[in-house]
Amino acid sequence: MTKVRLAGFGLAAAAAFTLTACGSGVAAPSVGAAIPMAPAPSAGMSGTPDGVTTDADVFGPACVRLPQGSAPGSLASMRPQPVVSAAATNPLLTRMVAAVKAANLIDTLDSRQAITVFAPADAAFAVLDEANPTELVPLLEYHVAGKRYDAKGLATAGSVASLDSAGGPLKIEGSGENMTIDGAKILCGNIPTKNATVFVIDKVLTPGTTG
Repeated sequence: MTKVRLAGFGLAAAAAFTLTACGSGVAAPSVGAAIPMAPAPSAGMSGTPDGVTTDADVFGPACVRLPQGSAPGSLASMRPQPVVSAAATNPLLTRMVAAVKAANLIDTLDSRQAITVFAPADAAFAVLDEANPTELVPLLEYHVAGKRYDAKGLATAGSVASLDSAGGPLKIEGSGENMTIDGAKILCGNIPTKNATVFVIDKVLTPGTTG
């Protein structure tokens, strides 16, 4: 049966990519390296009923590592694009996007309206050496909620259902920068895209488990 090696996905792009933050270059981390915790920008945490966020709502220690201005992967460039297309330019998510492509879920996620995506950063995906494409589908669907939430909405909900109904609900604990999703910390949250609010997290979530 065909295996998909996630560890190889996006490595060239990740190795070559240099992030610009606050006017200075920041080199992308090596494969499997922990994402450094930089000071987080101030976050607008007022919340909206429909879960739609703005650039002012984005928060988390890794947000400063996104490209600035209108460069590919910046907030301005991701905002008008559907979620997978937006994530494809995000330097934190090269492996997540590769896995979505391997699972043939690009059209599914880009065409859905009002969803929330919990996207493991590249360093988190380093723990998966290989996966069967059929196994990727429920794994990735477990990282997507069928309703759009911002951080305040997640905190209020306490738990949310994912597209992988068999995997059980996602447990939300804490609030703001102290919030966790099934135990995963938020590295950059409330990222707005055309059809989704995205939370970059520090680990791959496992269906059927919490915390």
